[in-house]
Amino acid sequence: MLEPQGPLPPEIYWRRRALAVGVVVLALIVVIGLIIWASGGSDESPRNTSASVSSSPSLTSVPSSADASESIAGGSGGSGGSGSGGSGVPGQSQASGSVASGVVPGASSSSSAAPTAVPASGLCPDQNISAVLYTDKPTYTVGDKPVFTIVITNAGLAECTRDVGKDMQNVTVRSLDGTRYIWSATDCSPINTINNQLLKPAQQFKDTIVWSGTTSTPGCKTPRRVAAAGPYQAVGSLGEKLSAPITFNFADPPRQ
Repeated sequence: MLEPQGPLPPEIYWRRRALAVGVVVLALIVVIGLIIWASGGSDESPRNTSASVSSSPSLTSVPSSADASESIAGGSGGSGGSGSGGSGVPGQSQASGSVASGVVPGASSSSSAAPTAVPASGLCPDQNISAVLYTDKPTYTVGDKPVFTIVITNAGLAECTRDVGKDMQNVTVRSLDGTRYIWSATDCSPINTINNQLLKPAQQFKDTIVWSGTTSTPGCKTPRRVAAAGPYQAVGSLGEKLSAPITFNFADPPRQ
């Protein structure tokens, strides 16, 4: 069995057997190498997985400084800083929220917690103020100088600022039926003064305007005459905000 038989010389058969054995041995080596490589790769992948898992806390631990800065920023804005920690998920959730929105949670909560009709110290719009006009007495003698008092009230829900200076004030006097123009405070002696007042809700500002009791026209272009006896109406204003009209009388002086 071991001796080669055939027409060819024996050494040729021995070479063929050696080559076949070499191929088998090489195949076994390759198979064993593949098995070792596969088992080594599977052992290495858990290490990579564990490494990636262990590295993730380092990523989420970075926002701790951001959380600290948020608490500092929140503290400077008032009580809103303590509200920023109420997410219930430490580390990553707070960091992702701050990075995604770019807004300090404390600041947003404090601004939404105090809604007002008008921002504090903002300008008072006309719809948030009221103007009332009254005189110092109901009847005057021809030649008297009526004193008008204009009252400005903050009727809004928040404090606001309004220019209540003489430049913004005006009183216009007309005949009782409103058809004849008699006088306006800005016709002949306009006073260009600014007086910005911070008015709290329901706070009032009062000022007086004195009328000489004579007629006038815009620009003071016509001679002024003493207002005749009779009933009149007056309307006060602060900028575009008008008061309700009031009435008063001029009476002839008593005869002596």
